[in-house]
Amino acid sequence: MTKKLIQLSFIGLLIFTSCDSDYKFKLEVPKKTIYNSEIKISLNEENNQQIDNVEFYIDGKKLKSDGNSVILKTSEIGLGKHSVSVLAFYPGKTKKVNNSFEVLADKAPEVYDYKIINSYPHDTKAYTQGLEFYNGYLYETTGRRGQSTLRKVDITTGKVLQKIDLEKDYFGEGMTIVNGQIFWLTWESKKGFVYDLKTFKREKEFSYKNSKEGWGLTNNGKSLIKSDGTNKIWFLNPETLDEERSLQVYTNKYAVDNLNELELIGDKLYANKYQQNAIVIIDINTGIIEGIANLKGLKKVMEKTQKLVPQDEVLNGIAYDAENDRLFVTGKNWGKLFEIKLIKK
Repeated sequence: MTKKLIQLSFIGLLIFTSCDSDYKFKLEVPKKTIYNSEIKISLNEENNQQIDNVEFYIDGKKLKSDGNSVILKTSEIGLGKHSVSVLAFYPGKTKKVNNSFEVLADKAPEVYDYKIINSYPHDTKAYTQGLEFYNGYLYETTGRRGQSTLRKVDITTGKVLQKIDLEKDYFGEGMTIVNGQIFWLTWESKKGFVYDLKTFKREKEFSYKNSKEGWGLTNNGKSLIKSDGTNKIWFLNPETLDEERSLQVYTNKYAVDNLNELELIGDKLYANKYQQNAIVIIDINTGIIEGIANLKGLKKVMEKTQKLVPQDEVLNGIAYDAENDRLFVTGKNWGKLFEIKLIKK
């Protein structure tokens, strides 16, 4: 190649590089918005350079767009943090631009008080992790390695009618009953177990996929509904035990994590907030926290009759008797199971 050709090639490269560097993209996204609203996401080229095409993606899913912008209904994408990616196509080049935004609930939660209706004996050695009322009996799982058990309990006497121990390697967590089977989670082992309801014989085990850990478990008859200590609620297929989807839990101000023991009542998910001695009431369809019940007074009632360890012996355990409309709660190593009624303040 001649010296002149080399110079011309170098000049051409400079021109191409210079043109490319003239492109300056800005992806405009509101940092926070609310559920049941619309937002506009736009890609702008600040130097008015030519853009041939733009593709918008939300959480990896391609959207239909109108030129350099797209209108989103937040009710269609749900609560929580969402990633935005845009591919900009311009002469000879493609550039990816990223951003994110957060969708909060569109209303503040209501505040509930409570009334004690009845109280029943509860085993003070039961480090309660899961609780469910089924066919007139309480089924309970307890935690801590070497102390984790699955139990069938007489509700009026607190007597344990049937019990098996979990292997010492595992820390037992929440449980639920579907189609004659008990599904029992473990904490950090990313593994759950399935038992026959009548015999407590283990039938199989399953692994968690995307959920972080095993905390609380309930069901709606079609899906297992699982918490993992974050602000996410997971829906598992009870046959395949695959995590099919998740939703994020929010108030109108922030994400709510440390969701623990669960109970589904109608279309409302009741969840213990770990170490807060509170129950949050979640719309199972959206993840919006619609109510908060402060139950700290129950722990104070317990402290009058037994010495509790502040760090561990907190409220945990929610069960519901649908036939008689009875709500039961207890705590880790509490000596009482309470039947309560929640009352709006």
